[in-house]
Amino acid sequence: MEQNKIWEYYQTKDISSFDGSYARLKFLLGKCRNKRVLNIGVGGGVFEKLALKSNVDVYSIDPSAKSIDMLHNMIGKEKAKVGYSQDIPFSDNFFDVVIMSEVLEHLETDIIKKTLKEVKRVLKEDGKFIGTVPYNENLKEQIVICPTCGEKFHRWGHVQSFDIQILKNLLSENFSNVKIYKKMFISWNVLNWKGKISAIINYIIFRLNFKKSGLNLYFEAMLK
Repeated sequence: MEQNKIWEYYQTKDISSFDGSYARLKFLLGKCRNKRVLNIGVGGGVFEKLALKSNVDVYSIDPSAKSIDMLHNMIGKEKAKVGYSQDIPFSDNFFDVVIMSEVLEHLETDIIKKTLKEVKRVLKEDGKFIGTVPYNENLKEQIVICPTCGEKFHRWGHVQSFDIQILKNLLSENFSNVKIYKKMFISWNVLNWKGKISAIINYIIFRLNFKKSGLNLYFEAMLK
């Protein structure tokens, strides 16, 4: 299954699948006040909407031309461009912050290494790279099969599973002061009362350090 086909479906035909990203992206936005920011992988455009409301100078790239077209009226053609993380279509030393939230897990290791070099290139000297990935995901649990061709694939297109050490080793090749934390993000605005009760219980379990699944790793790193 081609990654682009998965991304294209969720980003253009099932945008509601990104409703649960609000809390995560709101958290990341809090790291971007008064900064020029590049968001790699736009999803449903939630981060861009939040950024505009907070007067954050946001730029975006994504492989999906349809997703980028939807952003043109929001942030402008010069700021929203079709592109890949391993070949970022912006100049050197241009951004204060680069964000990749729930993107790295979609990329093969060689593409991640090229991506990190590109992120390093477009960041300013005192710039910061931040984002999130799923924590310690069991990839096999999300394998589905195409009823037409019989191909097996991860339903969200994930090909990587990260723990703290694996992610730190990758980031440390190009960045310093790498910090990684386990986080639990709850988008209360999309939950009914049953969902909120379940979320509260899960959050308590997380705070007691008993919860092992359904978490994210938040990372931040500076240029070497």
